[in-house]
Amino acid sequence: MRKASTERHIPDILDCLAQLSNNEVPTPPRLARATLDILPAEVWGKPDYVWLDPVCKSGIFLREIAVRLLEGLSDQIPNFDMRREHIYREMLWGTATTEMTGMISRRSLYYSRDASGAASVIRFGSADGNLPFIRSNHTRPKQKNRTADGSCSICGAPLELERGEGRENYAYSFIHGTYPTEEMRRMKFDVIVGNPPYQIGTEGSNRDRPLYQYFVDQAIALNPRYIAMITPSRWFAGGLGLAEFRNDRLNDRRMRMLVDYPRLYDAFPGVKIRGGVSYFLWEREYNGPCRVQTMWNGNPIGEPVERCLNEWDVLVRRNEAVGILRKVQGAGGASLASKVSSRLPFGFQTNVHGASTPTGLKNPVEFYGSRRQSWMARSDIKVNATAVPMHKVLMHRAYGEDGEPPYKVTAYPTLVGPQTACSGTYLVVGAFPTAGEAGNLDAYLRTRFVRFLVQLRMNTQDIKSDTFTFVPDLPMDRRWTDADLYERFGLTEEEIAFIESQVKEMPAHDPVEPLA
Repeated sequence: MRKASTERHIPDILDCLAQLSNNEVPTPPRLARATLDILPAEVWGKPDYVWLDPVCKSGIFLREIAVRLLEGLSDQIPNFDMRREHIYREMLWGTATTEMTGMISRRSLYYSRDASGAASVIRFGSADGNLPFIRSNHTRPKQKNRTADGSCSICGAPLELERGEGRENYAYSFIHGTYPTEEMRRMKFDVIVGNPPYQIGTEGSNRDRPLYQYFVDQAIALNPRYIAMITPSRWFAGGLGLAEFRNDRLNDRRMRMLVDYPRLYDAFPGVKIRGGVSYFLWEREYNGPCRVQTMWNGNPIGEPVERCLNEWDVLVRRNEAVGILRKVQGAGGASLASKVSSRLPFGFQTNVHGASTPTGLKNPVEFYGSRRQSWMARSDIKVNATAVPMHKVLMHRAYGEDGEPPYKVTAYPTLVGPQTACSGTYLVVGAFPTAGEAGNLDAYLRTRFVRFLVQLRMNTQDIKSDTFTFVPDLPMDRRWTDADLYERFGLTEEEIAFIESQVKEMPAHDPVEPLA
């Protein structure tokens, strides 16, 4: 009979923390350790370095840093008690995102939420130790003859988050000018690490504003030697208010390494972060290309590749895609984006519908809207009226998928005839005088090749005209197939296999689907 094992698995309590709020996701210990792994090895042997986590939620980063420093400084400070005293008192600093996370973080780092108590790993003069929660306030713009109103001018937080003294308002001290505190102004931080809050908004809002870019910018403004931070990957190609941040990061040659987790739930089990997450190493004295590594199911895909992040206006996240895109771009020619409509092709929002029948309408136009078709009078269409009598290809403006590749990437294109229009549920990808040209564009959009190039610019569910920037505007006097396109752009068997591993085949004709 097999003997029972005497070994007990002792779980890490920080692996068990659930999402703290809509805005804050605690960092799994495994991911925190992986982020710290990209720092140069020599940092663990520097007793004069000062470390900062300005967004403590569980204290995992400071805890793991302490573990590494206790080992790394054993030669410089052989006495364990003196080494521990120096590390905890002089080297490790942080501020919590909320009062509650401050208690959790101090418990993780000091073994006690009261850093001045007998249970603390070292005794500080205050309960906060080097890890306080600093309450801050949002900055509201002033209006004439009125009190502060509107969203925060720093982070965009809505007014509803101001709920009175003693209630959490998510005005994070690191980006609202209250941490580092006045007493710390002369302190120089050498390494800044963390996993900042990702967004700010109210319950049920579908327009949450990204926040993490402000933390990255503030960390860079402090000019440390190194920064290692985790952020959503949406900034690679999209995201509300992220254009300037994306441009800055792509052109910043101090970006030393970028590790990307595109697979849903891979980095944060159980937390849906569409577009995935990534972490990066920023190094003050570095000036060169960035080392990019993709992770899948917790393992690296291939070797990391050094490349300039600003080769295009968005970050192409998969290294395997770079050579393909270079071939397509190298062939020259216009982009299909120039033919794609604006967000509201005919000026109508997504909730607009026409009459249920054309009866009684003068010059009726078939109107494609959210989940149903209706009818409008021709005279009611004021925007882009010249496209109404043409053959058109429509594309759903929002499309998302979960699960494993290969993906559809986009919804099925919709081929419509003359005397048609649509709401903002759709984009018009092309309008033609003949049915044949529109049909050829419909077939072109269904190729794996085109949808692969679209996918390179998609980190969210939104499809816009610039999503088609990498797609060549080829003549629609013929019906293009994937085989034709692979040959035209000189793709290798390995490149073709990669495309087909990422993008599903799409049938040549619409299956029967309800309107969405």
